[in-house]
Amino acid sequence: MSASGGTKAIVAALSANLAIAVAKFVAFAFSGSSSMLAEGVHSLADSGNQALLLVGGKKAKREANDEHPFGYGRERYIYAFLVSIVLFSVGGMFALYEGYEKIKHPHEIEHWYWPIGVLVFAIIAESFSFRTAIIESNQTRGALSWTDFIRRAKAPELPVVLLEDFGALVGLVLALCGVGIALATGDGVWDGIGTLCIGILLIVIALVLAAETKSLLLGEGAGAESVAMIREAIVDGDTVTGVIHMRTLHLGPEELLVAAKIAVRHDDTAAEVARAIDAAEARIREAVPIARVIYLEPDIYSEAAAAAGPDPTQTPGGDPHPH
Repeated sequence: MSASGGTKAIVAALSANLAIAVAKFVAFAFSGSSSMLAEGVHSLADSGNQALLLVGGKKAKREANDEHPFGYGRERYIYAFLVSIVLFSVGGMFALYEGYEKIKHPHEIEHWYWPIGVLVFAIIAESFSFRTAIIESNQTRGALSWTDFIRRAKAPELPVVLLEDFGALVGLVLALCGVGIALATGDGVWDGIGTLCIGILLIVIALVLAAETKSLLLGEGAGAESVAMIREAIVDGDTVTGVIHMRTLHLGPEELLVAAKIAVRHDDTAAEVARAIDAAEARIREAVPIARVIYLEPDIYSEAAAAAGPDPTQTPGGDPHPH
């Protein structure tokens, strides 16, 4: 995902949510609907979340320094994790509390046209925001399913916006159902039930976001396709005869660290090995442009050393083609 694509989706979602939040709070003031209050807080939390993503993206662009030699790329993961916390605490828990209070102390909805009109407007606005996120995601999603895209994406912004917009649309439908049934039956309990359902939905989405961003914070390696391309780029068949073992780590969504022990011939000179390493680094960056930090350690492959080790892929001089 490009940074510009993610920013476009975030700005679209932020603009929609700010307008929707104002409309929902106005509708709550006139109707007294707890679903509208919960949805208003939801939209306000979503607006704050998108602001957090924008701040994280800006902070991540800071240059590396002595204190942070690998830069600040993971700032984007930290702020995405904060989004899940805000969505859980402010959005989900508040909706659960408000739903419980409305079920315990129900009252009829006044001026029904306010919540109905605002919910229809909100569904239309959220649909445009969701459409923007889908279009931007499709540019990098490839053949992945939506579930796999959310699970495997290294850039957190689009998965966050996608899940937020999806949750917002489902929440609006739940609110519309709750308000509609409350109006049809004259029983305000249904408004509270709709609010409870919104709270449960937001908490589930928050937990999914927390799990995915936690994995990114802990450190994820490159995808299988990128790993295969890097391995192929390292080996030239002449000086570099194989990859003994290799590790990759995302320093940020668009920055990858590659560390590998490579096999060279025993009769190569130091100058030849140095030239081969420089050439291998150039091939890696051409094959996988986000591989910006590369460490290649030469070693002489030895079948005897490989056989002696408990794990050939971990043994210096071990198997250059581990399975």
